[in-house]
Amino acid sequence: MAAVFAATVQLRAQEGVVSQESVMVIEAYSGKVLVASNAAAKRPIASLTKIATGIVAIDWATATGSDISSLRISVPETATLVGGPNPMNLQPGDRITMRDALYAALLGSDNLAALTLADHVGRELLTRRGKSGDPVGEFLGEMNRLAKSLGMTQTRFANPHGLERPGAKAYSTAADVARLSIYAMRRNAFTFIARQKERQVAVQGASGSRSYSIRNTNELAGETGVLGVKTGTSSAAGACVSVCMERDPLVRTKPDGSKGATPRRLIVVVLNNPDRFSRARSLINKGWAVYDPWLAAGAPVGDKRREIISVPDPS
Repeated sequence: MAAVFAATVQLRAQEGVVSQESVMVIEAYSGKVLVASNAAAKRPIASLTKIATGIVAIDWATATGSDISSLRISVPETATLVGGPNPMNLQPGDRITMRDALYAALLGSDNLAALTLADHVGRELLTRRGKSGDPVGEFLGEMNRLAKSLGMTQTRFANPHGLERPGAKAYSTAADVARLSIYAMRRNAFTFIARQKERQVAVQGASGSRSYSIRNTNELAGETGVLGVKTGTSSAAGACVSVCMERDPLVRTKPDGSKGATPRRLIVVVLNNPDRFSRARSLINKGWAVYDPWLAAGAPVGDKRREIISVPDPS
């Protein structure tokens, strides 16, 4: 690992954007850092933001006992201000199930779907807390509280979709995105959505129901062992991806003769690489090439603060 990634990190800041790529590879169950390069550099992460949006929405649904497959949420009036692609032609007042909004946001990276999730959950939070105010702002507060609780000390979310906006400074790091991805992929509902290659969703509008096919923007989705998680692209962030790849548990015989199973899951984060998918595949191979001999040697840890990342479960 050191021979491959020992090049001196050189940062060039232009309008607050780091020009060099950032990568992080970590084994999710042990927290073992396997590959890291420029992983602590703060930079925009574009639609990787929607990982946080999706998990906050799913955690809210779990906490309130809401059924995401039947709960219908409305596109807010503020959707007209978001801009960017609108592949489902969402209009204020359109209704969509929370599950389909999650598919649209996490697979198709739909910005209006992300805003719709934030608006609905934010309104519910305000009501339950006996407060008034901006529902998206309330939701955004939950996103940033989640980041803080996960130890994402170099992260700030400014909106639920990841679009860059003047005066709204948002940033994260490869290491922090890895933390967020580990947490998100612990949730079965999130994992089920994030691993789909394509899903059909329905929108109820003023003229009736219409259907759309949502394709996963993650080209690695569907490959053996790949469970997700999300892509992101913008002029400031470059091309980004976070990938979760799992192997079958490693079954070994313990000294007492009993059998033990070690689960194995990689999180690979690539920020600002135009060939992000090829880079991610390469890093998956590098990650396993470091992890396998480390585990076989008894998983030794010299400096826990540098070698291990622990991600709590604050929900």
